[in-house]
Amino acid sequence: MDREEIHLISRYSNWSEKGVEQELAEHIYASPHAWRRFLYFLFISMGVGFTMAGIVFFFAYNWADLPKFVKIGMVEAGIICLTGFILLSKFNQSIKDIVLTGTSVLVGVLFVVFGQIYQTGANTYDFFLVWTVFISLWVIVSNYAPLWLIYLTLINTTVVFYSQQVAHYWSSLFIFTILFFINVLCLVISIYVSKTKADFKVPGWFTKAIALAAVTFSTIGISIGIHNKFETSFAILQFAVIVFYAAGLKYGLTIKSRFYLSIIPFSVIIILTSLLIEISEDQAMWLFVSAFVIVSVTLVIKFLTGIQQKWDYEQRL
Repeated sequence: MDREEIHLISRYSNWSEKGVEQELAEHIYASPHAWRRFLYFLFISMGVGFTMAGIVFFFAYNWADLPKFVKIGMVEAGIICLTGFILLSKFNQSIKDIVLTGTSVLVGVLFVVFGQIYQTGANTYDFFLVWTVFISLWVIVSNYAPLWLIYLTLINTTVVFYSQQVAHYWSSLFIFTILFFINVLCLVISIYVSKTKADFKVPGWFTKAIALAAVTFSTIGISIGIHNKFETSFAILQFAVIVFYAAGLKYGLTIKSRFYLSIIPFSVIIILTSLLIEISEDQAMWLFVSAFVIVSVTLVIKFLTGIQQKWDYEQRL
């Protein structure tokens, strides 16, 4: 039961006030232990994050005054010390994973420092590519969701910079098609692994972040394809998006998640709006588009509200 149901039952029953407070304390309110645990990991994460930011700003401010050996040596010493802490300390695994995430950021700092010192002339995508490659083992071994998210961000960034600096012949539509397939593949793998392996649970926020990225890339890609001349990648992206959106809606209904049932319809609204604008840009069309957006968004919100009420009713039964 949620909080509203408890208050509703207590209002129309002889449930004592003490019993209501006990039910709220046991099943609704966070316990002091839960709050301590949350704050414990929050402050550790903030500490590691601010430390990494401090290291970056330290090098940026004192760059001209530091010898080459000190520049590289300090970053390498930091990576070695943090890796040793992870391997030798007896702290719980969550703390080690947080520290490992900070260490992975230091690997990127190391490559930045190396490139600035020796002026290697490498492209930006080379930097993100080697950063991705050199933390791959840590990412696989740790199975830590925030580190996986950083890893996926690095992969997407590498693809974008590669298209800008090497593959100049890639169109914007083709780039967003690749990014869409990368994120969809990661989303499918994470959901499959979470369902098939009992000892490996993927956090909900992680799959939602990947799904949001995939929907964003598909929406931008199809919108670009609508306003540009036809490409083969546009047909491929259209077919893949139809399959993905249908599967996403079915999955959202299966697990009773309003997230998937909201981002997909809103993406469709944006795509249809782009199509309408491509058909005509006169004043009448802009007026129709405004009305279409208002009505469609209202219907989506009404649908989500109704289906949530239905799910709540089924849960009470």
